[in-house]
Amino acid sequence: MTSKETVEAVKVALAEVLQRELPEISESTRLFDDLHLDSTSVLELLMALEDALGIEVEPEELRAEDFTTVGSLAEYLLARPSELSRG
Repeated sequence: MTSKETVEAVKVALAEVLQRELPEISESTRLFDDLHLDSTSVLELLMALEDALGIEVEPEELRAEDFTTVGSLAEYLLARPSELSRG
């Protein structure tokens, strides 16, 4: 999976979790400051991404920095090559 495809998957999952269209999202969109995610929506986002990408996120591997922006979350997901490269 490419970086662009991963970012797009994050955008789709965010729209699903937030239940609204998000046409202005870019890699630099901040998840908490711009989109107002909270702990519940982060969990929903991770579950949506697990389903969409066929991956399993290990909570103990997650760092706060992974949730700074759409791009940082996509980078975290891309760092899981053994899972994302299968698709």
